[in-house]
Amino acid sequence: MREGALLEARGLGKLYGSRIGCADVSFDLFPGEVLAIVGESGSGKSTLLSLLACELPASAGAVSYRTSEGAVHDLLALDEARRRALMRTEWGFIRQDATAGLRMGVSAGANVGERLMATGQRHYGRIRGEAADWLARVEIDAARIDDNPRAFSGGMRQRLQIARNLVTRPRIVLMDEPTSGLDVSVQARLLDLVRGLVAELGLAVIIVTHDLAVARLLSHRIMVMRQGRVVEAGLTDQVLDDPAEPYTQLLVSSVLAA
Repeated sequence: MREGALLEARGLGKLYGSRIGCADVSFDLFPGEVLAIVGESGSGKSTLLSLLACELPASAGAVSYRTSEGAVHDLLALDEARRRALMRTEWGFIRQDATAGLRMGVSAGANVGERLMATGQRHYGRIRGEAADWLARVEIDAARIDDNPRAFSGGMRQRLQIARNLVTRPRIVLMDEPTSGLDVSVQARLLDLVRGLVAELGLAVIIVTHDLAVARLLSHRIMVMRQGRVVEAGLTDQVLDDPAEPYTQLLVSSVLAA
């Protein structure tokens, strides 16, 4: 692993029979860095995110992760219990559909508190207090701590999902189209919130998005995917302002023409 890297993917690939989900993807992720993965629907970006989250078995390649203790693990070789423990503590996953990232049958406070309990916290008063603090940080009235997420709007559910994931101060956060399906005004507010929290906590983030404006706002580096492969990668502003590949040029021009 490169010195200082948190995550290293090498030759990562996924086949669905003879169809390529993604192929030969390699990159490093460093502390405090936001990497955007962009491309059209079906380009392989969500498959790549699922591989990194160990929710899909890889067909090829390796993913190495440096833990908070400095140990380097091959994520694809970890047993299920260790993977789940990492995802509840050192990693977060903010999903496009907030109902898939929340426990819809328990209260907002319980959704946040569960992550704290996964780190070993047991004092009910402290857990509830920290959950209330995080609800306030994501602009949810702490008086709604006992409300069920079903009573929340789409934007509030996404903010609750952010609180649930960030309460344990993870080192890496995966985000899958976190603003998709939300009204424009709600998207803008959510993006401002995410950008502020990422900077404040020094998170390393991998965000999948089809929206180049989201990539430009949040990310330091960008990878452009097409038909399962990375066709261009580099600093976000450099790639979006002066794309080298015809496919990236087409993506950028389609946004400018919209």
